[in-house]
Amino acid sequence: MADEQELLNRWRLVLGKYAEGQISFSSNNVQYMEMENVLDYLYSREYGEDQEVREDKKGGREGSRLTVPHWLRQIKKLFPKRTVEILERHALEKYNMTELLTDPEVLRKLEPNKELLKTILELKHMMKGEVLTLARDIVRKVAEEIARKLEQEIRISFFGRINRNASSPVKSARNLDMRKTIRMNLKNYDQESRQIILKNVYFNARMKKYNQWRVIICVDESGSMLDSVIHSAIMAGIFAKLPMLDTKLVIFDTNVVDLSGYVEDPVETLMSVQLGGGTNIAGALEYCEGLIDFPFRTMVVLVTDLYEGGGYQRMYAASRGIIESGAKLVVLTALDMDANPNYDRNAASAMAAMGAFVGAMTPEDLAAWMGNIIGG
Repeated sequence: MADEQELLNRWRLVLGKYAEGQISFSSNNVQYMEMENVLDYLYSREYGEDQEVREDKKGGREGSRLTVPHWLRQIKKLFPKRTVEILERHALEKYNMTELLTDPEVLRKLEPNKELLKTILELKHMMKGEVLTLARDIVRKVAEEIARKLEQEIRISFFGRINRNASSPVKSARNLDMRKTIRMNLKNYDQESRQIILKNVYFNARMKKYNQWRVIICVDESGSMLDSVIHSAIMAGIFAKLPMLDTKLVIFDTNVVDLSGYVEDPVETLMSVQLGGGTNIAGALEYCEGLIDFPFRTMVVLVTDLYEGGGYQRMYAASRGIIESGAKLVVLTALDMDANPNYDRNAASAMAAMGAFVGAMTPEDLAAWMGNIIGG
């Protein structure tokens, strides 16, 4: 019975929304309704001029309110990669839905935001000329806006830690060095009142100098990691400006690309990302191990969902090699504002058991964690 209903659901998708009166989706299935909306957004173009008449009869449906960016995100959520490729090809070649790719005026009217940034990164391989130039400008604006929101918190995480080995002329209650103040004023103890007369008050300095650490940010560029890719690139750009960090940036799918030469420019980094493809985490970790010069002053930050395509045992061996060298391995299953991970939990448990820190973090959390390690 379940197989029969599944077959009916599929026929319902093939026939379209105008078959609703004869065939309904099982149990008011929301996912199939979403599929129908995105398919109708594309294939209703077959009706040509008759489409407006048909829409009047079925006015107010969700599908008519889709936009090109929203439609693209929905098909990637609802269908497998091969189906998405077919839908995108039909949209571009058969129905000429090229507004976002070929019309600068359309792109100029779109509000620069993170969602648009994600759409550009997904479609940039199809852009050229003036549209590509405009797309790069949008990527820069959005990346700079995200960086502005993060940079102050990140700098506080590194520069805001108290240095108890140095005094400061800045008189701030949170910097008060109580022990030194008492010790230096013991000579002013008044016998009659049994009080210490404070002639001088001492304050701690904020940490300014560190022995440099190398941080290697290694990012899985598979499509499911897009939010994390964006924040990793922006974080790497901020880290590159900090004097206590020597920042390397590596992205990977089945191949490894070292973007350390562009690390200070998140736009170049993001426009170099090729979303999708397979995943070879082991190969990426082996490459990162080759970048380690001083293990006890090195962090490898691996950003991935841990779904390995190159063999889990090899991935574990590469991870163990980094940890046993003395370097710190941080495995982030998500690095974005929401830190909502979707990852291989068995692999995460295995990595944690061998000594890696494994978890999802916001960018601020990562900066605070690194600040604690470096400021130790």
